[in-house]
Amino acid sequence: MLVIKRIHVTYHLKIAPENRETAERVHGFHADYCPVARTINGCVDITTSLEMVDI
Repeated sequence: MLVIKRIHVTYHLKIAPENRETAERVHGFHADYCPVARTINGCVDITTSLEMVDI
């Protein structure tokens, strides 16, 4: 039986340089408002990373 214990999500954003700080700030708390993350919180360890490329 397959059991998922952890999930890692990498966000890839093409973003204007002036919006980088906002994206980093929002990335810090976005999972608190994600229905999927809230549903499986406590059962599955969820981690995220953010990779940004300037447009």
